[in-house]
Amino acid sequence: MKKEISEIKPIVEAVFKYLHTHPEISWKEIETTNYIKKILLNQGFNVSTFDDSTGLIVTIGSGKPCVGLRTDMDALWQEVDGEFRANHSCGHDAHMTMVLGALLLLKKLGVPHQGTLKVLFQPAEEKGTGALSFISKGLVDDIDYLYGVHLRPIQELQDGYAAPAIIHGAAKLVSGKIHGVEAHGARPHLGKNAIEIGAQIVQAIQAIYLDPMMSYSAKLTRFQAGGESANIIPGNAEFSIDIRAQSNASMNELISKVEHAIQSVASLNSIVIDFHIETEIAAAEVDSSAVEIMKKAIIDTIGKDYYIAPIITPGGEDFHFYTLKRPSIKATMLGLGCDLAPGLHHPDMTFNHESMLTGTEILARTVIGTFQKRK
Repeated sequence: MKKEISEIKPIVEAVFKYLHTHPEISWKEIETTNYIKKILLNQGFNVSTFDDSTGLIVTIGSGKPCVGLRTDMDALWQEVDGEFRANHSCGHDAHMTMVLGALLLLKKLGVPHQGTLKVLFQPAEEKGTGALSFISKGLVDDIDYLYGVHLRPIQELQDGYAAPAIIHGAAKLVSGKIHGVEAHGARPHLGKNAIEIGAQIVQAIQAIYLDPMMSYSAKLTRFQAGGESANIIPGNAEFSIDIRAQSNASMNELISKVEHAIQSVASLNSIVIDFHIETEIAAAEVDSSAVEIMKKAIIDTIGKDYYIAPIITPGGEDFHFYTLKRPSIKATMLGLGCDLAPGLHHPDMTFNHESMLTGTEILARTVIGTFQKRK
């Protein structure tokens, strides 16, 4: 396989360079979709796109088993060098490159000999809605095994190491608005101070307790109230709450308590507080047989000394909606150590680009191993 990898290396490097320098945010990955589609069509692949969204899929072969590879496509919108712009600081450019590289590698090796390989280039992971969109289109209904990949920060995994599963937690992002009453600064008794009400929300959330054996957190991450006039008590405010839990069951309990806390504050102050879930991500549901297949692929690629057991992380990934909504799918996600620093979502994030070839080979070996297992 080393010979085939060296043959695709120039393509892998060129693809990453383009994707990294042409980032696009969620649901606007138009040129990204067109670029990948053009490459794959030139390579002779069967490509399907969608009239109502970005993203694409590639299907090779027919019948069972059906093995899937999935990559996310979108960049983040963040401040970089004093300017807000799209930026690939979560590694999705590398993920696309590795999955495309694995596809090219498998083609050279004549895989699949029988069965179906389906590759998903999925938009809008950062919004938590891309996987749900692909599920609603029925794109994964026939998939038996599904694999993904995510670069890991140096705090979780050192360069050169790899793990056969990432145990992501669940996440929900709540947006809300406080509808209080404005008043003159000299007459606070006539108003409903949105800032004080926001402080009550903070205290109510901090008083929430779950089983301490399962990690969780809920905290305000945005609060905006008032204007330039310091002698006006603001009545209205907007806020966001970031909620995390390591399991889906804990998340269900936690979101229920957060909602109750907000409603209690509203009732106490005789006001209305509107809120809704802006984004949600499911916790990982990892299949043991998929993990074992990927474990062997990792060891065959980089050796037993560089294999790391599945890693637990507080971060979230919409990849896990596939197994939550379609429990028949056996899935796991490769965690790839790559000297990623200072961290994911940092505007100046960097990593060892050579690791993409390692990830490409692991993914290809995982697909091959899955087809061999299902014979």
